[in-house]
Amino acid sequence: MDVSVEKKIQMLGTMIVSRKFSDALRKLCKIKDKIPGMMIVADGQEAVGSGVCAALEPEDAIITNHRSHNHLLAKGADPKALMAEIFGKKTGCNKGKSGTLHLAVPEINAPCTTTVVGATLPIAVGRAFAQQYRKEPQVTVCFFGDGAADEGSFHESLNLAALWQLPLIFVCENNLYAGGQRYEEHTRVTDMADRAGGYGMPGIIVDGNDAPAVYNAALEARQRAVSGNGPTLIECKTYRWGGHSETDPHEYQPRDEIKAWQEKCPIRRLSEALSDQGAVTAAHMAQMMSQAEEVVEEAVRFAEQSPYPAPREALEDVYA
Repeated sequence: MDVSVEKKIQMLGTMIVSRKFSDALRKLCKIKDKIPGMMIVADGQEAVGSGVCAALEPEDAIITNHRSHNHLLAKGADPKALMAEIFGKKTGCNKGKSGTLHLAVPEINAPCTTTVVGATLPIAVGRAFAQQYRKEPQVTVCFFGDGAADEGSFHESLNLAALWQLPLIFVCENNLYAGGQRYEEHTRVTDMADRAGGYGMPGIIVDGNDAPAVYNAALEARQRAVSGNGPTLIECKTYRWGGHSETDPHEYQPRDEIKAWQEKCPIRRLSEALSDQGAVTAAHMAQMMSQAEEVVEEAVRFAEQSPYPAPREALEDVYA
């Protein structure tokens, strides 16, 4: 299906903000004691979150993993609240209690991110079951990496989702590396999407660096889900430009491989396509880049100027 220029520009905008957000985090985490915890970014993978979330409605839910910033920003999270949370500040979306790896943004229906590999899958099944039980006309999207697809939770979750015909979209970001382990070293199947057939659901392979292609796949899967026809597994073939985290020297990634994938940059690809259509000019692109930089700079200022939570607040908003 042809994607409108407006939708393409929307996806381009969220990809650019995500990249600038990531650029800022990579610089900040190199400053001693600036940001607590492990820093994990998603340079090169932005078309997945931006493409999928552009196909969703505001009430649809997403459950995502440790590489979540692009997903959350594309779904509509406030960059200032997100950055403040990453800094561990009181003004963050979780009042400084989650940090970067377990972000939750309930106001955009992103109730959970988790760094536990494979944990997003059963949580998403539960969320989708609740939607079905309440007869809500929404879907849940579950983001996970190729490494998580080798966890038992993947197989259990796909089996239940298919059995119960849940309104669920499984999105595998196959970036060729599970931590420091290359794809071929942890699985025998060439295409992760082939596993969908074993559970009676469609398995779709899409170029994960092509935002409009991802959008179309997600839109089709969403329509299938809300029509009562159950889940879909979408495998987005993409690439992780850097290491697992910013402290990972990623010597296991061939430098020519990285360079080759950087040539397939999803931002450059979509901007060039829009330019060829006459939909954006060089001046328009410069303006989008400048606006994204301003948004991220303001988010960093907000985070730096915000207070840390007081020790007495440690047990607030904690429920048993």
